[in-house]
Amino acid sequence: MPADTAVPDSRGQNLFDCDPYAGPMAARYLPADLYAHLLPHLHRLGALAGGEMDALAMSADQHPPTLAVRHRTGVDASRVEKHPDYVALERLAYSEFGLAALSHRGGVLGWADPMPAAAKYALSHLFVQAEFGLCCPVSMTDSLARTLRRYGDPALVEQVLPEVTSLDFDTLRQGAMFMTEQGAGSDVSATTTEAHQDADGNWLLQGDKWFCSNPDAGYAMVLARSEREPGLKGVSLFLLPRDLPDGRHNHYRILRLKDKLGTRSMASGEIRLEGAHAWLVGERGRGFKQMADMINNSRLSNGMRAAGLMRRACAEAMYVARERRAFGQALADMPLMRRQLAKMMLWAEQARSVMYQTAQALADAEAGRGDPALPRIMTPLIKFRACRDARKVTGDAMEVRGGCGYIEEWVEPRLLRDAHLGSIWEGTSNIVALDVLRAIRREQSLPALRAHVDRLLAQGVPCPDSLRAQQDAAIDAAFGLADRAAQENLDALARQAASALYHALSIAALRHEARADGLAGRALLADQVLRHRLMPQDPCAPAQDDDALNQRVLAAQP
Repeated sequence: MPADTAVPDSRGQNLFDCDPYAGPMAARYLPADLYAHLLPHLHRLGALAGGEMDALAMSADQHPPTLAVRHRTGVDASRVEKHPDYVALERLAYSEFGLAALSHRGGVLGWADPMPAAAKYALSHLFVQAEFGLCCPVSMTDSLARTLRRYGDPALVEQVLPEVTSLDFDTLRQGAMFMTEQGAGSDVSATTTEAHQDADGNWLLQGDKWFCSNPDAGYAMVLARSEREPGLKGVSLFLLPRDLPDGRHNHYRILRLKDKLGTRSMASGEIRLEGAHAWLVGERGRGFKQMADMINNSRLSNGMRAAGLMRRACAEAMYVARERRAFGQALADMPLMRRQLAKMMLWAEQARSVMYQTAQALADAEAGRGDPALPRIMTPLIKFRACRDARKVTGDAMEVRGGCGYIEEWVEPRLLRDAHLGSIWEGTSNIVALDVLRAIRREQSLPALRAHVDRLLAQGVPCPDSLRAQQDAAIDAAFGLADRAAQENLDALARQAASALYHALSIAALRHEARADGLAGRALLADQVLRHRLMPQDPCAPAQDDDALNQRVLAAQP
């Protein structure tokens, strides 16, 4: 920060080094040898995210992509023109750090084998603190590869997988997901886009898709109605290539790009399919089930991005509170500010814990080591609660900076705008909360989650004696509420039940993590989640030890 100004400016801060939990949390969830290998890359990414990448992201946000509908010769183009600073961020994400490829192939960052999910989320959680919009295409590219490997014809997988996992930016073909329609939205059963076969058996797609992010991606997963049966039974999953084998653009057009509140750096558009060639993925008429695999990963990615936004908001707010002086003292020395900062940090760390736990549960289920019912309920939990919390935490960070926080020259407006996306994409809050109840009814996910929570608590740092009875009662009440809401079809309780389960899971995860090196402070965070997010409270009763506890929560911050 220049010496002649009282306005704190954190540009250039290493976002990995200033985060007291980033290293220990990665060490907790990664194999020791992989953590040691990735540590210098995490340090470097932290420096980039707080400096060069932050500047690139600011520029890309201020210079959104544009659509060229025709070439200068008059040929239809449907080409998205991206700002050079966004392209520079793409190169970092896809080629240098291999965020979309590292789960599928070896060779990323010098590691011989594909990396576990925890590595992807440790790196992405840091990357998103600088650039949120690009992480959507990165996630869709990764998820497309996963879904294709699971359901695609082997010959198609052999052809496409190397292209979507390439580390060579010039040969890489990014991924996308074209699902939303004007009349359908979250109701996929109302899909009207049609798929039919020509005389040679090739599939052709006809119809409009209303909200398509990364619309010029090399490949997109598309839902279309291939059967005469109504509802979900008639919907199949297809892989749509941007280009035909002869090099011509496939038969679809980008009609326009969306003028969005947030994620302005990344293009989202409206697509008209005009007999576009596509390949069937998986079984006919089971498209939504197969697309759900991609959606689950995208929902977890939404939760990760919310966690990353909250962490960046906390880093900015902590910096301002330490450096800004008012009324003769630093803001961080004022009890009300400490309360606000501790609350922000608490929500951010809940999300980080649930992110790692969900990633691990999903990976274990896919590898046949865990109960698939567990990630089925955990993915909507993090998507629901973390994304809503991010809206509040980023708003609080804006308030901490004050008037400058409302000015587009600073990062807070972008954080706030981007945070609102998470509660909409891949299912609105109501849809996702109801999905928690569906997981309980249809897949018996609640016993799996309760067993997981009990196991984490048994292996973690014990709850203080003064809170043990309250913790037991609160966790029992959370699971009891969710079970009643699901079994009695009390959909109006879905949001309340999902929040309660999320808090119970985060308490267990925080206590479990507190046994690891450098993470002892997470036991106190678990206590605070219990006190402030699960236990009943009298809004008029003073909390006499509140400031002392807030000081202890914030003590881990550098």
